[in-house]
This record gives sequence, C-alpha cells and structure tokens, in this order.
Amino acid sequence: MNENLFASFIAPTILGLPAAELIILFPPLLIPTSKYLINNRLITTQQWLIKLTSKQMMTMHNTKGRTWSLMLVSLIIFIATTNLLGLLPHSFTPTTQLSMNLAMAIPLWAGAVIMGFRSKIKNALAHFLPQGTPTPLIPMLVIIETISLLIQPMALAVRLTANITAGHLLMHLIGSATLAMSTINLPSTLIIFTILILLTILEIAVALIQAYVFTLLVSLYLHDNT
Repeated sequence: MNENLFASFIAPTILGLPAAELIILFPPLLIPTSKYLINNRLITTQQWLIKLTSKQMMTMHNTKGRTWSLMLVSLIIFIATTNLLGLLPHSFTPTTQLSMNLAMAIPLWAGAVIMGFRSKIKNALAHFLPQGTPTPLIPMLVIIETISLLIQPMALAVRLTANITAGHLLMHLIGSATLAMSTINLPSTLIIFTILILLTILEIAVALIQAYVFTLLVSLYLHDNT
C-alpha cells in the first residue's frame, strides 16, 4: 500500500497529460439507459429514485425555480457517482479537489443570486438589512450579510471536499494498520479489518449524503432567490 497519505489526491496523468477530465466524464457512462418500451428492474428503480429525489428538492419551489430541476438532478447524480467511484482501490476522486468543487459551486450560486436580483431585487436587498435593525448597527450588519452571502459557495465546496477527503484518509490509515498488524497479531488484525469494513459502509453512506447535501443547499439558495 502506498505510504504517502496524499498520493491518492494527486491529479492523475497519462503520458504526462492530465487525466482528470477523462475521469470526470466517466461516471455518466455508468448510468444505464433503456431502448425498450418496458423497462427492466434496474431502470425502473433508477427512475423511481430520480423522481423521489426531484420531488423532495423541488416541492418548495415555484414555477421559475422548477426550471432548474434537470440541472439539480444531474448534479446530485454526478456527485454521487463520482464519490462512489472514488471508493474503489487505486482510483481518483475528483470531489476531493477544492478547485473542482468551487467550479461547481460558484456558477450555481452565482446563477441563483443573479436570478434573485433580476426578479426580486427588493427582497434580495432586504436580506442585507433585517427589519428593525438599530441605525448605528446598519453599516456593520450590511458588511456581515454581504460576507455571509459571498462565502456561501466556498462553504459548499469546502464542506464536500473536507468530508470526502477525511473519509479517504481514515480508510487509508486503517487499511495501513490492518496490513501492518497482519504479520504481528491475527486477532487484532481481524478486529481492525472489521472496523475497516464498517467504515467502508459508512463512507458509501457519506458519499451519497454529501451529494444530497450539496444539491439541497444549492436548491435552498435557489429558493431564497426565486
């Protein structure tokens, strides 16, 4: 096992050329599609999950907000499949890169905010100054609310990056401990290996939950601006 903890987070290259773009384009190829009138169980389950997720996120939106439904569903599928593929041995997880997560968060956040300023500019500006604010505190509150607005995409990206990276590092450490203990103490190795299996199951859940949280927060930003 590679002793460098952060080796798996280095962007891979093929013949000196970056391969991250190919890895990012790979997850959509794994999504099954049907050419027949009657779908099989896998396609039916997939469509049911998509409808359930879409309904969960889009119920609170008005007509204008629901125009984002295809984008949000595509986003959650992409992040979930990318996170799950990153759990495979010797694989690369693009969502551990802060730059990629910012590239997803900033355009979506900016689109929602711009839509809010275009359609409901009074309500958008009202968020910067809560009702009943004392006059001396107005400048400070405007600055604080502006900073809190601008920091939203950074919070989205950092949350996803930190959760996925922490899980991968923990799995790497426990896997290294299992390999090291295998030649020393067999009962301890079995205990650590059991912990590793449980952690892997937990990381599968975290990969799906983080995809849902990222998309849900984007949906909430959209709801606040439509």
